Amino acid sequence: MAINPATTTRLVQVAMLAAAAPSGGKKAIYSAACIELGISLPTLHRHLLKVSVKPKRKQRSDAGDVSLSRDEAIALSAALMTSQRKTGKRLLAIGPAVDMLRANGEIKAECIDPSTGEVTRLSDSAIARALRHYGMHPDQLNRPSPAVELKSLHPNHVWQIDASLCVLYYLNPTSSKDAGLQVMDHKVFYKNKPANLKRIESDRVWSYEVTDHNSGAIFVNYVMGAESSTNLAESFIKATQKREGDPMHGVPNILMMDMGSANTSGLFANLARRLQVELIAHSPGNARATGQVENARNLIERGFESGLRLMPVRDLAELNAQAQRWARWYNGHKIHSRHGKTRYDQWLTIRQEQLRIAPPAELCYELLTATPELRQVSDTLTVSFKGREFCVRDVPQVMVGEKLHITRNPYQLDAALVLLKGADGHELLHTAPLVERDEAGFRLDANTINEDFARPKDTVLETHRKEVERFAFDAATDEEAAAKRKAGAVPLGSRIDPFKVIEQAPERTFMPRRGQDLQTKVTTSRTPVPERVLSLFEAAREMRQRGVEMSAERNALIRSWYPDGVPESELDALQHRLSVRAGLRMVAND
Repeated sequence: MAINPATTTRLVQVAMLAAAAPSGGKKAIYSAACIELGISLPTLHRHLLKVSVKPKRKQRSDAGDVSLSRDEAIALSAALMTSQRKTGKRLLAIGPAVDMLRANGEIKAECIDPSTGEVTRLSDSAIARALRHYGMHPDQLNRPSPAVELKSLHPNHVWQIDASLCVLYYLNPTSSKDAGLQVMDHKVFYKNKPANLKRIESDRVWSYEVTDHNSGAIFVNYVMGAESSTNLAESFIKATQKREGDPMHGVPNILMMDMGSANTSGLFANLARRLQVELIAHSPGNARATGQVENARNLIERGFESGLRLMPVRDLAELNAQAQRWARWYNGHKIHSRHGKTRYDQWLTIRQEQLRIAPPAELCYELLTATPELRQVSDTLTVSFKGREFCVRDVPQVMVGEKLHITRNPYQLDAALVLLKGADGHELLHTAPLVERDEAGFRLDANTINEDFARPKDTVLETHRKEVERFAFDAATDEEAAAKRKAGAVPLGSRIDPFKVIEQAPERTFMPRRGQDLQTKVTTSRTPVPERVLSLFEAAREMRQRGVEMSAERNALIRSWYPDGVPESELDALQHRLSVRAGLRMVAND
């Protein structure tokens, strides 16, 4: 009910009288006002609330004071934060957390009355206020960290790419009855029926969204199966190609994406290196870094995929055709809030030197698996690659006879790329132009006889060779070194004694070793003849021929003296022993 100005004035007077009335005197003032204005007491109070000003409540003297220490606040906050799930749900409340930490002697959470010395435990609300006072309440700690606004310098400076699983749709190309894009019915596909989800796993629809950071232009490509390096490469290559009715194309300088294994695989990284695209993967959990492409997924879901319920598609090719048709319309007609133009209008501000035309798609697919090949540098500073010859004169640190890693140049078909490692370990690319020859087979840049005999600039080897030569002859210039060599100067200034190492060697003393005299038989023949050894029968026969009578006893003696046979040189000694022994025996018998 509207109140006229006179009534409002009267209500203000009633409020002032009630505020000044002594205790118990307000009732009479309110009753008189109700009769005067013709309203009930509740209505009067409702109107008085609108016109009266409540007196400011006196602030407590201990307002803002907290009794929980900061160390205890840290311990309690740690217990609360560690009980939190990844979804943000906190399993441990403040009350149970305080009881648990008190029981374990971690905190006391008490306050002491200074007048009485009474110790009382802090309430849960007082503890919560203390946590907020210190800025350690879980609600505060879970707030996002401060973000910075990122900018790109021009269109195609930075692209962002991301893969998304279409949660509502799958393509069924097998059944004629249910062919085409199918809506995933919650009654059929949910967590309690994993077999149904497994059955259509290979038919799930994924989309790769690509956005140009500067203009916000969107490109989308649908694939089947799963997030993989192959699908990523296919979508990126398609985005770089020139398309009818779509001005956005070319190769970006930088590509931002998440840390998925498919995105950082060697296959896609190889393609990025060959196209000279710097890959930037944002840190885990920092999806804001690629928030533009995340927003593109939302735009596609709401602007394009929502209409698929009304116009089903039969296969993946038709889905992509309709998606790119929608993207061309959206990029060309919808105004972007940041730059106030359509996305295509902003992209068209790109300059010629900023637009790197992508090589044909066939070459891009070849670059996915192309491995740099080692090629030896010839004495004319060229390398052979893919049946053609390329000049490497301008490659840093090039040396004749050394090998270089060579690969195809995706932007210049008449040039190759030389891969080197920088001091920081990163790959450096250098262009090696094709060696052009005339009809006679000579290089177009070759020296003409009697006109130009200029030598090519020194390579690392020549530089090092000259440096070593100057050092060897104590020369300041190459000419001085050459003159000293021609004059027969002794290298290294005659200060090197090549045999000084012998003088500096320590003196060694060798211990003598015992030996054995070598017994040899002197013969007139140049070749020593081994001595003949007679058998016992031959020795006995030789003794009879010498006049010694032989008997069984004497044969036994020879056998005991010479069990291995009698050497021919011992025959005289044997005759003597047998004769002496026989003579002694004869004397004994007399």
